[in-house]
Amino acid sequence: MESDPRRTYLVVVDDSPEARTALRFAARRAAKTGGRIEVLGIAEPQDFVQFGGVQSAIEQEQRLRIEGVVSAAIGEILDESGVETNIFILHGEVVRTVREFIGSRAEVDALVLGAAAGGNPGPLVTNLCGHDAGKLPCPLMIIPGTISDARLEDLS
Repeated sequence: MESDPRRTYLVVVDDSPEARTALRFAARRAAKTGGRIEVLGIAEPQDFVQFGGVQSAIEQEQRLRIEGVVSAAIGEILDESGVETNIFILHGEVVRTVREFIGSRAEVDALVLGAAAGGNPGPLVTNLCGHDAGKLPCPLMIIPGTISDARLEDLS
């Protein structure tokens, strides 16, 4: 069985500006190289609520919010790039979920993350660029949150 030669760029999307920047970069890169993107939205576990029905409702509400964030981000990008996109919405702790997801998907050629424009670059960038960075199964691309659209276009 032959493998698909197209590059797959995985982007973790939340409602941050840097996530949208990373998604724009990945979509432009995929469009220019004949690749595709995978978008991962993660609904994080909520603090324990004593009543199961309330806990379930809170988690469902968060999942719907993440789906809305991902859909909005993808809509803008697809109109612009037209690249093939697969969307995944998972539930779990963000760093662990991303590590498990990329570990289970050999077709992911690069993980594309956006770094916040100021202060802490974000939990994924902080954790995945630390002492375990060499254990990732694919390259990690970090897109600065301050990058201009013109520069983003040039680099992608």
